[in-house]
Amino acid sequence: MKDEIIKIGFLIIFASASLVSAGRAAEEWPFLKHYDQAHLAQVALPLGGIGTGTVSLGGRGDLRDWEIMNRPAKGYHPGSPFFAIWLKTADGKTWTRALQGPVEPFQYSGPFGVKDATNPGLPVFRNCSFDAGYPFGRVNLWDPDLPVTVKIKAFNPLVPADVEASAIPIAVLTYEVTNNAEIEMAVSVSGAIQNFIGNDGTKSLASKNRNRFRKGGAVQGIFMSSDGVPKEAEQWGTVALTVPAGEDVTFRTAWLARGWGTSLLDFWDDLSDDGRLNDHSSGEDMPRGSLAVQAKIPPRQKRDFTFYITWHFPNRFAWSAKRLGNFYTTRYGDAWDAAEKTIPRLGRLEAETLDFVRAFCQSDLPEVVKESALFNLSTLRSQTCFQTEDGRFFAWEGCGDKEGCCFGSCTHVWNYEQAIAFLYGTLAKSLREVEFRQQTDDSGLMSFRVKLPLDESHFDKAAADGQMGCIIKVYRDWQLSGDEAMLKSVWPRVKKALEFCWIKEGWDADKDGVMEGCQHNTMDVEYFGPNPQMGLWYLGALRAAERMAVYVRDKAFAETCRTLFEKGSRWIDANLFNGRYYIHKIVPPRDKSNIAPSLLVGMGSTDFANPDYQLGNGCLVDQLVGQLLAHVTNLGYLVKPENVKTTLDSIMKYNFRGSLQDHFNCMRTFALGDEAALLMASYPDGRPANPFPYFTEVMTGFEYTAAIGMLYEGQVENGLRSIAAVRSRYDGLKRNPYDEAECGHHYGRAMISWAAPLALTGFRYSAVDRTLAFAANEGNFFWSNGYAYGTVRLKGSGEKRTAGIKVLKGELAFKSLILNVYGEIKFKTPQILKEGESREFEVPAVKIKAE
Repeated sequence: MKDEIIKIGFLIIFASASLVSAGRAAEEWPFLKHYDQAHLAQVALPLGGIGTGTVSLGGRGDLRDWEIMNRPAKGYHPGSPFFAIWLKTADGKTWTRALQGPVEPFQYSGPFGVKDATNPGLPVFRNCSFDAGYPFGRVNLWDPDLPVTVKIKAFNPLVPADVEASAIPIAVLTYEVTNNAEIEMAVSVSGAIQNFIGNDGTKSLASKNRNRFRKGGAVQGIFMSSDGVPKEAEQWGTVALTVPAGEDVTFRTAWLARGWGTSLLDFWDDLSDDGRLNDHSSGEDMPRGSLAVQAKIPPRQKRDFTFYITWHFPNRFAWSAKRLGNFYTTRYGDAWDAAEKTIPRLGRLEAETLDFVRAFCQSDLPEVVKESALFNLSTLRSQTCFQTEDGRFFAWEGCGDKEGCCFGSCTHVWNYEQAIAFLYGTLAKSLREVEFRQQTDDSGLMSFRVKLPLDESHFDKAAADGQMGCIIKVYRDWQLSGDEAMLKSVWPRVKKALEFCWIKEGWDADKDGVMEGCQHNTMDVEYFGPNPQMGLWYLGALRAAERMAVYVRDKAFAETCRTLFEKGSRWIDANLFNGRYYIHKIVPPRDKSNIAPSLLVGMGSTDFANPDYQLGNGCLVDQLVGQLLAHVTNLGYLVKPENVKTTLDSIMKYNFRGSLQDHFNCMRTFALGDEAALLMASYPDGRPANPFPYFTEVMTGFEYTAAIGMLYEGQVENGLRSIAAVRSRYDGLKRNPYDEAECGHHYGRAMISWAAPLALTGFRYSAVDRTLAFAANEGNFFWSNGYAYGTVRLKGSGEKRTAGIKVLKGELAFKSLILNVYGEIKFKTPQILKEGESREFEVPAVKIKAE
């Protein structure tokens, strides 16, 4: 990789300093993107923890997509929840407004008036915009007719290397009100939420739901429960809407139970009268609970009004017929308990989240790289991902509008993402434990989809790319953690998983280092014959297995892996590289009997003499994904470096489209019109009659794969152009910047975007060898290894360079500090930097051969 970075300036918009409510950290939030009023329609920032579900803050300030009951719920806004503000100046003038911006014009028309917009009849602020980071978001509201401006500041704690702190079922909403008048103003901020327990947006079991006003040590507010929803139901649980204990609060546990709009009219009149609420009783099954906090704001001053939404829904089933539970609910008795335990430490949690986001955003990397990596972390907190009651991590591929999409922590999809290992190492190891110790049988077959519960049955089908990628990832996770016990516990199955390639009628039955057999893969079909995608996954697995075998002193197996790697690498370069890119040589099996049963999933061709759905001589966008993972894990080049570089040039030449206006697509449409994108495949030399299904599509995870490969090879301009093309499509108007879709919303593959910072910073860490490496580029950069994170400031040029390393979380130990290509410093004893410590090192110039 060239040790050069094109440094593109990025926009950081800071929140104004303000008085803060109890428990809040009085610090400014960094943002990467600003969305104006014309680009808010699709913005929805998910607020929630890992495995807890989320509620989203919409671009105009509304709360949408209430996905807290163990399943997706796109478009679901039960009871049309809203927050409102009441104002009264000292001279007696009053105003009441919903704390939202205007309804989008495309929503105006529907069979019964405005469609799919919450509370369109309420008066709102004329103007709004959205400042975006992750997990921080801010809606800006202003109106020339009002004497205040309001900023809605929302977040949920996100702390790398601390799963518990990042898995809290809470949405923190702070309404910062600025009095722009020259006289004092009385202000009330009120929130209204329906008790919708039992109704998840798909079906309703709601019955005898009840709201109670409670006061606790840290919070006060409405506790929502149900006496009628069955306690074993997925939709059973509790919700709480609370504010800090010291606030001047009034409440309603229910609205007036009347039709024809009377209940909303009654509430609005009550709030508009004096900014305070009078309680009501109700016999409704789903009563609305409301809080109003009132305070006086001096002229030209501001005040925060902070609300907390917490929840607790313990009965997750996911793709199982049996209850699996949620890990997060084992830590709290109910939603009220979650609030009481979280609020006293929320200031620290916000500060730790801010440390992470600020360190990352201030890194001297291009804006689009930071945006794609940071915003896609939201997938970890969506209903795509969850932790079962025993703490194990599982995931769908993505989410449909109302249910998960494609079950089983699918290995050939989750092969791509790189965020989990580098931010939450314990979760990554959880995945490896399931893959090898639970899902790999005595023959070495790894089920590429996990059935749940774990002890009942297996999928019993193998994916070539999925299985090989897991071998590379267990090597990565061992290196990052230094967990020798983990390696030794999975090694027998890792070895079996690689030996599975050599079974009769298998992927590499002739044991020559090249996969020729039936290869089910992430294109959801079977390829027949050698191809670059599975070929390089296999080479990466061979090299990773060799290194692990050496460590566990399995000399014979290490030698086998090395021999096969060398043979396979030579063969692929000699036979699949056509001078521009690597191709697929189709070798039909002729008959089903020539295929090992566990390799044929049955989603591809049924004509084994002349199979459809093959890549053939196409230029595949992610043909070098195995090489990308080899760079991430420091396994070196798997094939000739010059061929890798030429292939990436060709992918840009043949697959990149500056406009899709003339592009024909026979499958799903994720990009269109004048949008730019990298196509899944191109056929400059002519295509097969019926190629693999997705060849005309565009999918972000695959685009990132090619783009990050370009970054690793020093093709920075092309790589950044490709990443920018993706993010320009997620512009808030057309698509949600926090939801990159593939087979469903919040798709796991897109989290490969975290590898882009790795490519540009050159970061590598081995807890096994105690080595730490960065690219020799001046600047300030973020680093993380899954167990610690911090920053490095690189200074100097020529023969004198320094590295200032700071640890913000965890502990970092190393005996060798490398500036790639430039130099290295070795220490006799490990250098150990504890949390909060920083140290500067002078690195001498030494010629180091680039991997």
